[in-house]
Amino acid sequence: MSERREPEMCVLLESDWARGSLVDDVRRGLTRHPRTLPPRWLYDDHGSALFDRITRLPEYYPFNAERAILAAHADEIVSASGATTLVELGSGTSEKTRLLLDAFTGAGQLTRFAPVDVSEGTLREAAAQIADAYPGLEVVGVVGDFTLHLAHLPRGGRRMVAFLGGTIGNLYLEERSAFLGALADLLEPGDSVLLGTDLVKSTDRLIAAYNDEAGVTEEFIRNSLTVVNRELGADFDPGAFSYIPFWDAHMERIDMRLRAEVPQRVNVPGADLVLDLAVGEEIRVEISTKFRVSKIAAELEAAGLDVARVWTDEPGDFALTLAVKP
Repeated sequence: MSERREPEMCVLLESDWARGSLVDDVRRGLTRHPRTLPPRWLYDDHGSALFDRITRLPEYYPFNAERAILAAHADEIVSASGATTLVELGSGTSEKTRLLLDAFTGAGQLTRFAPVDVSEGTLREAAAQIADAYPGLEVVGVVGDFTLHLAHLPRGGRRMVAFLGGTIGNLYLEERSAFLGALADLLEPGDSVLLGTDLVKSTDRLIAAYNDEAGVTEEFIRNSLTVVNRELGADFDPGAFSYIPFWDAHMERIDMRLRAEVPQRVNVPGADLVLDLAVGEEIRVEISTKFRVSKIAAELEAAGLDVARVWTDEPGDFALTLAVKP
């Protein structure tokens, strides 16, 4: 039996990176129209706990749909990739990824797992659990932002980069294009990308998934203001905003916004900023683009990647696409 290997950790983020990045995002996003806050500020400890609850809500299908694909097709994915190194972007707890790790282990194919996440605490805990569960596996955790630190992904061997959960849909079109292009440029011939994408479906189901009866998603989106209050000393009143999720049929995406219900002046001393919000003015906090299989393929091919296989769950709610660097 293989001996457990102690995980390695590569820390690419400075200890104060979050505050500096938040200041930049607040100054840039809240002073333009439409006003925006990047979704990464949803995921403090409370926000991460709320999102974990969201994934278990009856209305929220993506988590279980993607898990069902992995449970049914992990062996095929592993075989088609031919990878010996698995890299996971935005890994979190790597819960679903264990289905891939089990398949890789069963095939005797994997030598290294490299989870990438901005949360050092979460990453260290998950890496330790993976090292315990898969003795002999080299685990190299990377504490970094996948939009900034792609160049630091572990090299060597044939790599498969997994980007799961439909997170690619949180990026605007130009951001997706830049991200996929940068990722493709860093891959070696034979390396691959496993991309999870939520698919277009009925408007009613989409709205329900982001406007659950329990109000968990609303609390999650509203938490972005709480983060700015805590970190930058702002005086947002989260209760003075209503949560507005809607389907943008032209862009084929869910748009999640907070709408001011009263006129208000908001001070953000940590960003040296004062905001005057009119009644009805909105702050866009997150988008979640939905895809068609042909659209996924076109974006990957435009980035220089060849689509090898596509798997969907039985109802056709979600897709996993394997694309290879030629």
